[in-house]
Parts: sequence; C-alpha cells; structure tokens
Amino acid sequence: MNLAEQYFAIWNETDAEQRARLIEKTWTPDGHFVDPSFEATGYEELSAMVGTAQGMFPGLRFAVVGKIDEHHDRVRWTWELAADGQEAVAGGTDIVTVGAGGRIRSVVGFLDFAPAH
Repeated sequence: MNLAEQYFAIWNETDAEQRARLIEKTWTPDGHFVDPSFEATGYEELSAMVGTAQGMFPGLRFAVVGKIDEHHDRVRWTWELAADGQEAVAGGTDIVTVGAGGRIRSVVGFLDFAPAH
C-alpha cells in the first residue's frame, strides 16, 4: 500500500482502534493536519478529527483522483468524497510533507468544493 492509499484508508476506517493503528503506521508522532475545516496534531487529535469528519459525512468515502505528484519530501494528491457510485460532494488537494521512515509529518489541505457545514 502506498502512502496515499494508507492515508485514505485512515479517513475511510470507521473502527476507532483500527484507525489508531493505521495512523501510527502512517503518521509521525507529531504529525500535523490543517485545512479550512480542521486542525489536528498527534495521533489522538488526528483520529478524533477523522471521526468527526465521518460523523459529518456518514457513508461517504474518500478516494484519490488523478495523478499523485512527488519530489524531495513533498507529495501532492487530489481527492474526492462521495458515496459509492454517486457524484462527489467534496474535493480538494493535499500537500504532504514526508518525514522519518516515509511517514507523514504534515498535511496542508485545500478544498476545491465542499458543502457548507
């Protein structure tokens, strides 16, 4: 599983214990996420943030769309949030900094479109 697949597996994992294991495998301990809706640092905050997002958008799943770009310790991907077989209700682009051991150190997210919340 590549880094993007691991990252979106976290966002799509509804079991909190399994999500915590995926976060520890994918993120550095001081990992930081920020986008227009959320900000979180560290494993516990990251897991709580994902749980909150899942509560806001029940039954929807995140998926990478298009090409993943990377250079040096940076990765960029575009994503969408949708129910299976339906049009996306949200989408955006994330800029990722990769840290020690190939784990995510930070994500800066930009929303291309999203419902009001």
